[in-house]
Amino acid sequence: MPRAWNRAKLLWGYLTRRTSLSGLPVEYIVETTAKCNLYCPMCPRETHKQPKADMADEIFHRLVAESGKTAEHMMLIGLGEPFMDPKIFDRIEYCERHNISTLLSTNGTFLDEKMAERLLATPLEHITLSFDGATKESFEFYRKGARFEKVRDNFVRFARMKKDRGASIQIVVQMVRMERNAGEVEDFRAFWRAVPGVDQVRVKEDETNLMRPGAGHAASEWKHPCHYLWRGPMYVKQDGNVYPCCQSYMLDGAPLGNIGETPLGEIWNSDGMRRMRELHVAGRATEIDICSRCCTTIPHPLLVAGSLLFHGKTVRRLLPFVERLVYLTGLPGRLLNPPKPAPRIDELVQIGGENGHSPPGNSPSGNSSSGKGGRDQL
Repeated sequence: MPRAWNRAKLLWGYLTRRTSLSGLPVEYIVETTAKCNLYCPMCPRETHKQPKADMADEIFHRLVAESGKTAEHMMLIGLGEPFMDPKIFDRIEYCERHNISTLLSTNGTFLDEKMAERLLATPLEHITLSFDGATKESFEFYRKGARFEKVRDNFVRFARMKKDRGASIQIVVQMVRMERNAGEVEDFRAFWRAVPGVDQVRVKEDETNLMRPGAGHAASEWKHPCHYLWRGPMYVKQDGNVYPCCQSYMLDGAPLGNIGETPLGEIWNSDGMRRMRELHVAGRATEIDICSRCCTTIPHPLLVAGSLLFHGKTVRRLLPFVERLVYLTGLPGRLLNPPKPAPRIDELVQIGGENGHSPPGNSPSGNSSSGKGGRDQL
């Protein structure tokens, strides 16, 4: 009941356009490690230098302790490869003990038979297998350092092992549609739909600016407030810094606080967060630097409201079906607003920490020559 009541409070806050919320996010993106073994041209790691470090236990445990009665789903992902975190299995189990479902996304380079056996023994509920292409050429262009055949075989074996053991984990194989693999969509779908154990095959639109400089949403497209600001997921970096969403970090936004220093409830209703909600409610989202350059699809309020009627893990399972239904029926303009190249505006607001000011070294103008974007798996 506490989780259902929390969702009800968030839904009421969203529908009535409250800028201060009595509920906490239902979902979190938690970067348990900042380490990765690949170079991917569309990944913000290539423009945001990351430490070779894992999240400290005290940060992770505090986050779970403060969100445990309301959090429904934690995506243990970020700008690192989860299987480079030596404590990733402990973290999955820790979330399970607090009745929080978990999701991972992996590049597949470490998913050998031994790792697959260990993973299938955990309570992990969902895994996204990132495989950006149907040919060796396109896959290895976007996943430099990975071998097409090895990763493909790792994923196929893992899916078959899951089916053979009757495991309940949901497996989604995902391709991010980009210039070099756009013509391979049907081959990608045909191959992975035929693999036993794969539950969904998802072709996701690219939500980064790295491969599409200048993409974003025009002011006229921000007809509805962003769902991230009312339901989450909030983004918690490896060092404990908290951002309104994953895109805000990638676009050089300032953290709202640090979970190791400030209570989660205070961060969720900080001055910076409330100011963002105020501008979104007023239809002025593009006055916020990070929002003006964001490439995340904007869902219709009906979809946002629906996402707060169901448990977070149910929403995650339904998401690919909703996306497919909307795009196949030609309704994205009504229910999902995908990003387009947008004209720049002169006056932008940098939403930051306690006082809402931009941190030293961050330009509030939004005119950086190298845009940053979200991770393909988020």
